[in-house]
Amino acid sequence: MGRWVEVGDRAWVRRHAELDLSLGLVAGDRACLVVDTGADETQGAAFAKAVRELTGLPWSVVVTHAHFDHAFGTAAFGHRPVFGHPGCRAALAGTGEAQRATWAEHYRREGRPEAAERIAAARIVPPGRTVTGTAELDLGGRLVRLVHPGPGHTDHDLVVHVPDSGLVFAGDLVEEGAPPSFGDAFPQAWPSALDLVLALGARTVVPGHGEPVDAAFVTRQRAELAEVAALCRAVATGALPPAEALARSPYPEDFTTEALARPTTTTTT
Repeated sequence: MGRWVEVGDRAWVRRHAELDLSLGLVAGDRACLVVDTGADETQGAAFAKAVRELTGLPWSVVVTHAHFDHAFGTAAFGHRPVFGHPGCRAALAGTGEAQRATWAEHYRREGRPEAAERIAAARIVPPGRTVTGTAELDLGGRLVRLVHPGPGHTDHDLVVHVPDSGLVFAGDLVEEGAPPSFGDAFPQAWPSALDLVLALGARTVVPGHGEPVDAAFVTRQRAELAEVAALCRAVATGALPPAEALARSPYPEDFTTEALARPTTTTTT
């Protein structure tokens, strides 16, 4: 179901083969923080059990963004505080059922009815504690910062900064092993969001998908996203035909097509 990778003092990432997903855990002296919860309650319950193999401390949860693979397992963690951006709460309310239907059908087409049923049965739990800019959580002996860096992968991404370990859980603002996903993204703002992530000075960054990376990796991905942002601007202004933008992009055609279809404004909630 998953494997633990230690990424700092009392900080771990749980790696999953399914969707190359990374879920996180940070522990202090009195409490721990779970970073994202998985794609359904079965995965969430397995993750919760794995957390209990490392610590018996009371937990709270942060949801980095509202996509099903990061948020649909939250009910498995019971009635504990759940943190997220207000836009995450709104997106789960507004798109949760559509995500459920889309991904259940995806797994049925793949011949995986059990996975489809798990998503169909998942209870969607919106964040009850919202963070619009920055918030600090005291886990006992260590502070963890939740930071909204502006629109990027979505309009409501939160990153989890663990200053005493030089660590950031970046959600899907950073992806390792595959190109970033632009389905709900703001491509022209995404590089600025990564500027803020880099400004946190982390030595280790945990992507939402893929293995942990260093700041140099994030810098390279930021440069690629800046190329995509420039192509989006050029197409939007008529300076470049879409076919030429697709040819110039650092990412495959289907990813770039998604980016070109996204809004050119950076208005967020």
